[in-house]
Amino acid sequence: MANKITNREPYQQAYYPPAPTGFTRYMRTSLVWQGVRFLVINLKILKLMAKSHH
Repeated sequence: MANKITNREPYQQAYYPPAPTGFTRYMRTSLVWQGVRFLVINLKILKLMAKSHH
């Protein structure tokens, strides 16, 4: 344990998560995109359910 590496600089960039890009923020807040994803996920679930009931 004598070679344990310790970080002595508390506020380095590695401590902070990367900030989302403008496109990422738009995709998170767009109701149109959320609606599309909702439909896609629901279709996948319906497909899975249809397979399990045959």
